[in-house]
Amino acid sequence: MLQLNSWAFTITHDMFHLTLPVVEKLIRPMIVYAFLVLLLRIFGKRELATLNPFDLVVLLSLSNTVQNAIIGDDNSVTGGLIGAFALLSVNYLVVRFLFKHRRLDQIVQGSPAVLIDKGKVLRRSLAKELLTEPELLVVAHRQGFSSLKDIEHCVLEPAGTFYIEGKVPPTQELRHREIMARMDHLSRQLEELRQQPGQPNRN
Repeated sequence: MLQLNSWAFTITHDMFHLTLPVVEKLIRPMIVYAFLVLLLRIFGKRELATLNPFDLVVLLSLSNTVQNAIIGDDNSVTGGLIGAFALLSVNYLVVRFLFKHRRLDQIVQGSPAVLIDKGKVLRRSLAKELLTEPELLVVAHRQGFSSLKDIEHCVLEPAGTFYIEGKVPPTQELRHREIMARMDHLSRQLEELRQQPGQPNRN
């Protein structure tokens, strides 16, 4: 019984005993948080959009790379909870602060990048965001466009999302479609009348 109590005490101690000061456990996540936000701001919106496998590998590896910097030489449950609390707290404070200071929020997040304007692909903007036309075409396919020629306006938002607006058909094309739709409707009505009993067959 004594050995069982000692074993239980050892496990509990190893799980919850901090090997680092609480202040250090709070400061480490804050430093890493600020550093990662700065890096994502510098390297642009492409990493947030995760357009290709290389970007995805970088984002997945990033968490493992900074893991030791966040937790230090401490694998305790208490240390993990403190680190998570510090990350969530600093993120809440930053978001709340930026919400009240919209100008600063625009500086931190950056400005949207126009990639297609009035149906024309802006290759300089693509090069600035390190995007190729085939990669942009993949994004267009995901949103239901078969070709970049079908897009009137495309913007890469600071958060890494794409806003795409399709081209509006010309007025003559719209009228032609409307007339053809009405003719199809009339043809169906005539066919239904011919098939009704008692109606003479004019064929």
